[in-house]
Amino acid sequence: MPNEDIKSTQLDSLEKYRSYTRYIRAAEEADLKDVWWKTYRKHTQDQTKQAIAPVDIGLPYHRPSRKMEVKERMKVVQENKKNPELERANRLQTFRVSLDEVKSEWEKTNGPHKIRRLAEHYGIYKDLFPMAYFTPRVMLRIGYGDDSSAAVHYGNHLTPSQAEQAPHVHYEAEEDSLWTLLLTSPDEHLLDEEQEYLHWLVGNIPGRAVASGDQICPYLCPFPARGTGLHRFIFILFKQDALVDFASDVRPVPCESLKQRSFQTLDFYRKHQDLITPAGLAFFQCQWDQSVTQTFHNILKMKEPVFEYQRPPVYHPPQRKYPHGQPLRYLDRYRDGAQQTYGIY
Repeated sequence: MPNEDIKSTQLDSLEKYRSYTRYIRAAEEADLKDVWWKTYRKHTQDQTKQAIAPVDIGLPYHRPSRKMEVKERMKVVQENKKNPELERANRLQTFRVSLDEVKSEWEKTNGPHKIRRLAEHYGIYKDLFPMAYFTPRVMLRIGYGDDSSAAVHYGNHLTPSQAEQAPHVHYEAEEDSLWTLLLTSPDEHLLDEEQEYLHWLVGNIPGRAVASGDQICPYLCPFPARGTGLHRFIFILFKQDALVDFASDVRPVPCESLKQRSFQTLDFYRKHQDLITPAGLAFFQCQWDQSVTQTFHNILKMKEPVFEYQRPPVYHPPQRKYPHGQPLRYLDRYRDGAQQTYGIY
């Protein structure tokens, strides 16, 4: 074992390192020596070799030269230093930075990688694309309501009432390009946890005109069952290389059957993977509210499932004038107040 040749009674005779630098150097040399026992490093390396690396199924990306990026940045810095208006605003502390410009620059540089990390945190790739991932290079701007006030970001909370109607979707695209927009939920299925419910699917979208695409499945608002907590609702934008025949994926209009809305994103992607590539991602979370009951009753035409215990109202027998033999809390049953009293009577 390590240090087995050191005797605890002769510690004073051991050589001292005399400095922290010498100690670090000696520790690194000892760490690199081959030993017969299995170290933590060997244990983790063996696990990494056994694991299969996930596959990138997103759009190809060629990062510009780092030298050119630095050169362009220094050019902008020099121009800003020569600008008298910026110098005066900076000196008077009146300089203001446009948040729209900052967001636009973020979306072009670090944004896609941050969104990918958020998607990994929320288990998006694990549940929709097992052993695969993609970096969203196309930014989706999605908003519910006439004024798009209820925006969809990356895991924010919306209510089913806010998402009652189809949202407004915007993204940057060329006029002659084709796209597919998908909205699915991996947490809603009532019978099979491996299945999803398809909420919206539009294919062969010309450019940014979502309304001009082929409606494969009509929009259905979220309906997270009561007592099941927060559900994820995921928008995925696919870029098409050519027109795709979605005849086998078309749902009837109106599609009010949950069986017909059962769906798997992985199967859909595998079927059309030669022509579609994941390019954009946005998702939100929501949980039950009163509108979900109306969705089950009026749209899906079924009894609403409830997965939480509802405490029944407490029954108190009629009060007696002389409550002999009753506990001391007997009168608490009949006191005024909206809050119920629970206890052992």
